[in-house]
Amino acid sequence: MVNTVRRFLAYTALFCAVAALATGCGRKSDLDPPSLAAADKNNRNAKPVAAPKPDKPFFLDPLL
Repeated sequence: MVNTVRRFLAYTALFCAVAALATGCGRKSDLDPPSLAAADKNNRNAKPVAAPKPDKPFFLDPLL
């Protein structure tokens, strides 16, 4: 019985950790700007940038 309780607590802790990590994936903003050296390197291989897509609301957005 003790092993069952420990296993249940371990799975619950693992599930809570995964859930906490997954909530950090929902950051809604632009990417962080690159460092200056990386920006210079990217300017040499620059491709045309597409226009940003309009924001489409998702039906679960009010919950966030």
